[in-house]
Amino acid sequence: MSEASADALATDFKESMARVSSTVAVVTTMTALGPHGTTVSAFMSLSVNPPMIVVSLDRGSRLLDGIRAAAAFAVNVLSHDQADIARAFARKGSEKFAGVRWAPHRGLPRLEGTAGWLSCSAARLVDGGDHILVIGAVGAVEVTERLPLTYYGRSFGTHAPLDGGPR
Repeated sequence: MSEASADALATDFKESMARVSSTVAVVTTMTALGPHGTTVSAFMSLSVNPPMIVVSLDRGSRLLDGIRAAAAFAVNVLSHDQADIARAFARKGSEKFAGVRWAPHRGLPRLEGTAGWLSCSAARLVDGGDHILVIGAVGAVEVTERLPLTYYGRSFGTHAPLDGGPR
C-alpha cells in the first residue's frame, strides 16, 4: 500500500470511528507517585462469567506503565455532567487529579459522581498495533442511576431511550 493510500485509509478510518458512539470513562491506577488516570472511549465488556472488560491504551501511555506495575486498575464510567473531567484526564501531564473529587477505594482512585465504577486486576496485556488491550478481571462493581457520558461525532452527549422507557 502506498503512503498516500495508507494516509487516506487512516483518515477514512478515523471518520468512520467518529460515527461510533462510545462510553467515556477515566481509567485510574495508583502508582508510587500517587494516582494516575486517563480518559478512554475504547472500553467494553468482554465476559460475564467470569466478569471481564477490555480497555485500549496507547502503547506509550504512562497509565499503562502504572497498570503494569500495580497489576490493578479502575474504570470510572463518567456521568453525563462530567465532560470537564473527561477533558482534564485527556490532557498530558501529572496534574489531572487537581480539583477533581476522588478517594481511594479498594486501593484504586475512584472519582466522585460517576455513573459506575469497576475495580479490576490486570489479567492480560495484548498487542494491538499502536495500542495495548488491557484485559481486566473485574473484582468489584458499583452502579448508580446517573446517565453515562458518551462520545459521538467528536462531541460529548448522553443516551436517551427511544421508547421513553427506564434509563
